[in-house]
Amino acid sequence: MNQPQHYHDIAGMIDHALLVPTLTAADIDAGIDLALAYEVASVCIMPYALPHLARRLSGSGVRPATTIGFPHGGQSAAAKRAEAEGAISDGAEELDMVVNISLVLSGRWHDVEADIGGVVAPAHAAGRKVKVIFETCLLPDAAKIELCSICTALGVDWVKTSTGFSSGGATPEDVALLRAHCPTSVQVKASGGVGDLAAVLRYRSLGATRIGTSRTPRILDAWREDLGLRQIGWQAGAPPGY
Repeated sequence: MNQPQHYHDIAGMIDHALLVPTLTAADIDAGIDLALAYEVASVCIMPYALPHLARRLSGSGVRPATTIGFPHGGQSAAAKRAEAEGAISDGAEELDMVVNISLVLSGRWHDVEADIGGVVAPAHAAGRKVKVIFETCLLPDAAKIELCSICTALGVDWVKTSTGFSSGGATPEDVALLRAHCPTSVQVKASGGVGDLAAVLRYRSLGATRIGTSRTPRILDAWREDLGLRQIGWQAGAPPGY
């Protein structure tokens, strides 16, 4: 991947996460302000706050996003589809869904395909995009590869490493594996534990086009410094957990 040259080459990769369950309404508004100031790709928020997020981001170029089946993926396929339909109605432009990890580990691939497809179908019908979270730290490589095949067949927009709420997050090995087993039409998102600019640049070099993180100021302040740009000077600390 080409060496980034401009601020938005990196800012445009960041999905700023507001998913820690202890965030207050004030924390959420501060996080939205932060995302707008740094001009990131999207804000991924807890579903209940999505209508507020969509109103706040309207006309900004920062996309409203939310989660489906988060964080463990164990909801029924019908429940996930209903979540997706509700999120679309509430203004989500991008949906980050968690696979049913139990079904994956059981090798019930037909059910896994139905689970993912039940979110992809209404999202794509409405012109929205879907990121499918594998939770790579819990899966053997063979299962990750099979999921890449299913996601490719369903035409998902991104495959994604992690929720950031399990026993591990993104690794270079997993990002490279997902990139190697998906066509270019399926993008790769690295998330979970991505905390500095060096990690973002490495994942970008491995083919990731999006990064899920709550540590946006740390990453983008460092990038602005590298480019010789004025610092935004955001003082709010990023919440832990993503």
